[in-house]
Amino acid sequence: MTRHGSIFNRVGPVAFTLLSVAFLVAAPSMAIAREDGDADAGHQLVAAWCSNCHVIGSEQQQGTSTGAPPFGAIANMKTTTALGLHAFLQTPHDRMPDLHLNRNQTDDVVAYIISLRQPRRP
Repeated sequence: MTRHGSIFNRVGPVAFTLLSVAFLVAAPSMAIAREDGDADAGHQLVAAWCSNCHVIGSEQQQGTSTGAPPFGAIANMKTTTALGLHAFLQTPHDRMPDLHLNRNQTDDVVAYIISLRQPRRP
């Protein structure tokens, strides 16, 4: 143990509990804030950067024959989440150029893709 002791001993059990609760309350709101984005701005970004390979929306008939999935198909996958899209867009991939999206641009692209999701049937 260090000279100062554990954090629990330094702040006391009540303060530690309050800090833990504050973190748990703040964590979901931080995740929600990251999901916020402007779908219209995202559409403009993907029209400029992604439409060469992906079908980005109903206004586009086809992408190139790269095998890149349509954004509508991505949006409607059961496994697609905003958090997963954020992680994907921030990770380099072999067949996808590294676009160096900033946080706001990533939020906007994610918001656009999620906006393409069709309601699920029961």
